[in-house]
Amino acid sequence: MDQRIYFVVGDVLVNVAIALLVALVSYWLVSTNWNMLFAMWLMMFVGMVLAMLFALPAGILFGAMEVMLPMKLSGMLSGMVVGMWAAMQPITLAQAIGAGGTTGLISIVLVWFLNTRIRGIQAMVKY
Repeated sequence: MDQRIYFVVGDVLVNVAIALLVALVSYWLVSTNWNMLFAMWLMMFVGMVLAMLFALPAGILFGAMEVMLPMKLSGMLSGMVVGMWAAMQPITLAQAIGAGGTTGLISIVLVWFLNTRIRGIQAMVKY
């Protein structure tokens, strides 16, 4: 993963943005009369599809492979968390946005951490 500030900020922004979008979709679609397992599965699928659609234009700006995996993970996790939460109890829009944004931020940090563990610490490249 590129460590230049443009790509780092871009990765964080697109991951949080897709997680927020999926959280909003989950908030609007899922109600308390849904089955939790069905809500989790369906919102996970919706999150992956939305992330794939938005990964195509984001990949042009920030690199296709560097954006695709974290965005799909962010969308999937955000859909699962907010979808299951909305199926369990009524949630507010602020709670859905908070959970989605937090999920997106956690997933990109997790991907960056695991990538660093696998590849090892790399020297900063100056361009």
